[in-house]
Parts: sequence; C-alpha cells; structure tokens
Amino acid sequence: MTSNSENPLAGYEPAESQGSKLIRKSRESPFVPVGIAGFAAVVAYGLYKLKHRGDTKMSVHLIHMRVAAQGFVVGAMTCGVLYSMYREYWAKPKP
Repeated sequence: MTSNSENPLAGYEPAESQGSKLIRKSRESPFVPVGIAGFAAVVAYGLYKLKHRGDTKMSVHLIHMRVAAQGFVVGAMTCGVLYSMYREYWAKPKP
C-alpha cells in the first residue's frame, strides 16, 4: 500500500445550506421570492374564499385558484427573464 500525503478532501467544499442557497438565488434573480410569495398569497386567498364560494362547485373554484396561482408564477418568471435580459444586454457597460 502506498501512502499518499495529499489531503483527499482538499477540493471538497461543504454543501450549502437551504437558507443561504435561497438568499443567493434571490440575489441572482429577485423575482423568485416574488413568485413564491404571490403563489402563497393566491393559495391563502383561495383557502379563505373557499368558505364563501356560494353555489360554485368545488372543482370550478379549485380550477380558478390553480389558474390564478399559475398565472402569478408565470408572470413573475416573465418579469424575471425580462429583468435579466435588461441587465445582460442593455444595462451592461460598454467595454
């Protein structure tokens, strides 16, 4: 057996925690937390309105809430893509 004096874990970096990963990702693309918060708000509103839906069927109510939540997330993603395109192509300083 040969003994290798090099540290076998020299290139190993510990895994990033979930909290620090979310903070890093939100700095890179600020519309991610906006989409998450909007989705949660639509779901909370849908649960609140579930009691007062009147004669509307449960399935129709759930479909409307799902479409609203998906629409908010897609809108936030679109805004995020437009923001990153602006940062990349138009706001980038000319060399």
